Order: sequence, then structure tokens, then C-alpha cells
Amino acid sequence: MAEPKQENTEQLHQEDANIKDTGTDERAQVSTPDTSTKPAETEANNGQTSSTVTSERHVSIQSTLEGLEKLVDLNGAGRKSCPLCPEEKFKACYSHKLRRHLQNLHWKVYVQFEGQRMCICHLPCRQLKSGLGADQTQGRLVAHYHCVVCSVTIARKTDMISHLKRHINKGETEESYSGNSDVPFVEAVPGGQAYEIMKELGTNVQLMPNHTTPQKTDTYFSRKMKANRQLVFCSLAVLAEQRNPLECLDAFGATGIMGLQWAKHLRNLVKVTINDINEACVKMIKENCHLNHIRVEGSRAACQLDGAGDVESPIASVEVVKMDANVIMHLRPFDYIHLDPFGTSVNYLDAAFRNVRNLGIVSVTSTDTGSLYSKSLNVTLRHYGCQIIRTEYYKELAARMVLGSVARAAARCNKGIEVLLAVALEHFVLVVVRVLRGPTQADESSKKLRQLLHCQWCEERVFLKPGSMVEENLYRQLPCQCHGSMPGKTALELGPLWAGPLFNTGFLRQMLVAAVQHNMEDIQPLVKSLICEADCTTLKPSPVPGYSSLSSQVECGVVIKTLQRVEEADTSDQSGKRKTAGEDSGNVLKKLKPDTSLEHPAFYYSIHRHSIRGMNMPKLNKFLQYLTEAGFRVSRTHFDPTGVRTDATLLQFKDVLTKYSVPTYSSASQSGVESSDVTRRQTV
Repeated sequence: MAEPKQENTEQLHQEDANIKDTGTDERAQVSTPDTSTKPAETEANNGQTSSTVTSERHVSIQSTLEGLEKLVDLNGAGRKSCPLCPEEKFKACYSHKLRRHLQNLHWKVYVQFEGQRMCICHLPCRQLKSGLGADQTQGRLVAHYHCVVCSVTIARKTDMISHLKRHINKGETEESYSGNSDVPFVEAVPGGQAYEIMKELGTNVQLMPNHTTPQKTDTYFSRKMKANRQLVFCSLAVLAEQRNPLECLDAFGATGIMGLQWAKHLRNLVKVTINDINEACVKMIKENCHLNHIRVEGSRAACQLDGAGDVESPIASVEVVKMDANVIMHLRPFDYIHLDPFGTSVNYLDAAFRNVRNLGIVSVTSTDTGSLYSKSLNVTLRHYGCQIIRTEYYKELAARMVLGSVARAAARCNKGIEVLLAVALEHFVLVVVRVLRGPTQADESSKKLRQLLHCQWCEERVFLKPGSMVEENLYRQLPCQCHGSMPGKTALELGPLWAGPLFNTGFLRQMLVAAVQHNMEDIQPLVKSLICEADCTTLKPSPVPGYSSLSSQVECGVVIKTLQRVEEADTSDQSGKRKTAGEDSGNVLKKLKPDTSLEHPAFYYSIHRHSIRGMNMPKLNKFLQYLTEAGFRVSRTHFDPTGVRTDATLLQFKDVLTKYSVPTYSSASQSGVESSDVTRRQTV
């Protein structure tokens, strides 16, 4: 009885066809098995499980009937048990009866996905609520299906079909969760808890079972933030092409996937530091480093021991630090800093701009969408010091609000900013800025913080003009005439907000090159739309593979080199230091003044928000063409799929929309009049 007890402590699966001990099955039903992995291999001497178990899909998922029948030796003599049913549900029987049972009750009751049949399973795989008693747990065995993509168990067939449709809509397949056909897991020996291994951009990371719930785990991970991680990676890759090696910091590591992607793909161009204040996160980051064959600085002895037994040598090295994010940013200087806390990031902006190097980059990800998207106005005022309301352009309002906080934090450290990128999607707001050192640059950035005048009736908006002169009537700055026709206060002052541009076209084009280089197909359409939005044009950007249209640019006194320029440049600095443009371009920032006519217009209008009742609007692409023919600059925006960014006022916008709209019931009313005339004639 020692072997069955040891098997119960290890929580082996009930689908093992070789387990025939009835006492073992009864005791195993009380325990909660892990259905996402196969049984771990037990050692013959001491019965301990290995720390890493590479599991296959569940035995109920088969592609052919022969594969299901191979789970049991049907050619042998004697009674045999069903591998997908417990002993009390289907007793052991002879081969001919068991073959009919597998075919009729399992193979024909299935859900199919990409050539794989998820047959119904009657094993006690589903985890029941802990509130149930032991007698209720034994008596309640729910039939279920195992998902071939994420290995969850679902009882109803219709729910499983809906679950698979959600995977298809998100573009998730079995490879997106595992990187190959097998879904590997790491099983923790003390608690018996399984770690899922997820592969993204060629990097494997361990995930806790409750990794999607921040309140239940310290190592939080969200698959919905994949676009954010890829945008940050592309911005770092562009900076690494300009100067290297870079000292970059991932201030909130969690699983460490972002820093590991930097080190694995950029190799010697970057020196990665991954920080987290939680001990469990630091431990998991180190395990993920060994999983990706990346050496952890500070534990070289352990790495040498691991390297003695491994075939592959470390491909890169990272530094893992357990420290408060504010402390490490105050102590050490960095060229690239990424802030991605859970919630607002305003508490870490002062420390980030304290020691960041000149012409370095700070990327900030804010996930407090409740306060950013005008759902909690009191929290917005407390964190960002801005007075806002819910508007049709609330996403761009959120991006400009974060940029305003970033600019004020940089100015407190006598630094200015140049906005390279601002993206606001459903789950996050990402801003990427270049740091310009000096009080002059800080003053120039501070001048771009203005109040926004917003009309509550027509939602027209305009930034207040800078200056210290007191204006008698602020409503005169609005293009609309709502104040003259409506009583009372018709407009509100929102802000302070960032009034400068949100994009840098040259930087975005280099990000597109980096996305193509590293096969990031998911964000290429987004980057292309950002380039069109930065130029305020409907023309698509030039094709990337030839790199013919890209040339070197001078931004802030630094030569921005493309791939073509890197190959042809003879004066490139090989010492790894920052390369400036020399004496001629050293004063570019002082001599060159920004051309306001080339900047994209602020904010956008929603075509559905300002539609006319009883009129059929033209298609969005047609409407953009009509605005262009009228002499306005137009483009679509990533903030709103129905939004139009244009330099036309709202009144001009509505005039063009009215001109090309068609009455909804014009044709129907004419046909109705004709039919009534015919009926009247027949009656006469």
C-alpha cells in the first residue's frame, strides 16, 4: 500500500490505463487532480517527481479512433477498464464490449477543432468547490470536455464551442500558448501546483494558474498586453540602432517576459536589468532566465553548473534585482526605462527622470483606465491633477493627460521631452518620450501644457491661446456659436493637457522597420496607421522591404540611422558611445524651429457622433476623400475606428457631411406615393 499512498500525494491523473487498484481509484477521487498535464514520471528508488515535466495533450483529445483504442490493450485477454471513465461508472469488461463503449459513448460524443476530436471525459478532472463535503465530492462526477488550446475543462458542448470561437476570434491557437504542439508545464513539488509555460516572440515564461488575476498572484501576466510589449520592444530596438550598448531597465518585471525578450533578440546591443520588489517574482524571473538559456548576473556559479550539463551555452545575460522601483532609478542611470505598474504610474515619474541619460527614452504604460477614461473623475483629479469630463475623444484626452504628467515630472528635474509615440487602446495607454536635458528644453515642454476649452453642446474643442493677457470672453476662441444661442455657461475648461504633437513620423517609420525585422506581424498594421495619423494623410506608408524611402534624419542633434544608412555609413562610431551629428548639427535644436503647419491636428471627430438624423452618411473612406477634395488634411485615427482627424472645424466637418448625405426615405416615399396612386385608380 506504500505505492498507492505515494501516488495520492503526487496527485497522478485518473486516465492512466495501467492503474487497476480499486482502493487507489477511490482515494484519488477525493483529491483534486491536475488535468492539464499527464502523470509525472516517478523514480523507482525514491518516488520523487522531476521539477520540469513536458506534458502532452489530454488523452481524451484524439485525431483518430485508433488512437483512442490504443489507450487500452484490446487484444489482450481478461477484463479491462475504460481509460475515460471511473470504475464506479463503467466496470471492467471484455475487449469487444469496451470497444463498443469507446466508439459509441466517447468517440461519437465530441467537439472538433482543427482536426482534433475532444471526446467527452467522465474522469474526476473538474475541480469542485471547496465548500462541498467529501461525500458530495465523491458522488458528483461531471462529464466534460478538455480544450485543445488552453486545457481548461468545460461541461457543456455548446459552451465549449463558444469557448473555441473566442480562441479563433483572438487568433489564439495551440501554438500561441505553447510554441509547439505539446503544452509544457512545470510542476511545483511542495504544493503540487502546475506552472503553465507560454511562448511569445520566441521567449518562454512560466505562468501561475491564476496569473490573470492580479489580486490572487504576484506574477501577473496578461495576454491582452502583447501589443504593448511589442511596441515597447520596437522603440528599444530603434534606440539600440542609434547607440549601443544601452542600459535599459524593466522596473516592474513580474514574469520578466519583457526584459527577456529584449535580451534574447537584441543580445549585445543592450544590458538588461529586470527589477521587482516581490521575492516570488524575482525567483520566477530567474527560473525563466534559465528556461531561455539566459545567464543571470550575480549567480555565475550556478550558471556554470547548469552550463556543464546543458548542451546550449547562455545566449545573453540579464541582471535581476530585488528593489523598490523608485530606489533603483534614483541610484543608477539608464538609457531606457520602462514603467508598467499595475495602475497609475505617476508615483514613479520623478524617479524615472532623475537619472535617465540625455537623449534617453522613457516609456510609460498606464492601466488605470477607470480614471483615464473619465469613469472616476475624483481619482483623475487626485492622480493627474486634471479636470476632465467624458467626451467623444476621451482616449486621446487620456493620452494627453498622461503626457502632461510626464512633462511636469521631467520639468521638475530640469528636463524636457519630445513625444515619440502615444497609443491608447482598450486596456492601456502607452506613451514613449525622448528626454532632453536642460532648463531651456524644460521650459519649451512646459509651454505646451495648456487648458482645453470644450463646448458642452456641440463638443467643439480648442486649446486656449498661450499668454498672460486676460481675455474678456473666452468663448470667442471657439469656432462654434453655441454661446450666443444658448443661455448660461456652455463651455468648460479641461486640463491642463499636453498640446503638442503625439507622434514622431521618423521614429515610427524606424519602428516599422524593426517590426518587420523581428517578424512582429501583429503590430505592423497598427504602426502603419500611426504613421498615416502622424502625417495626417490617407496614403499608406512606403513599403519597408526595400528601405529605399528611408534616409538618415537629425533629431535633437542625433543622427537617426536607418538600415541602409548603417550599412553605407563610414563614419559610424564603433566604440559604443553616443554619436552626435558633429559641429554642423550640434546646434540644430537651437536653429531649427518646429513647423506648426506640419504637425497633425489635435483631436478628431466621430462620423457617427455627428451624423444627421434621417440621412444616410457616405462610407468613411469616401468621406475622407470628400474632405480632401475640400482642401482639408484628413486621416483616420487609432483612437476611434469611426474617428476622422482633420484640421477642419466642426462646422466645416458637418457641412461636408451634410452635402454628401442622402435622405433615408426619399426613394421609399416616392415608391409609396406611386403605389397609392395605382391603388386609387384601380378602385375608381
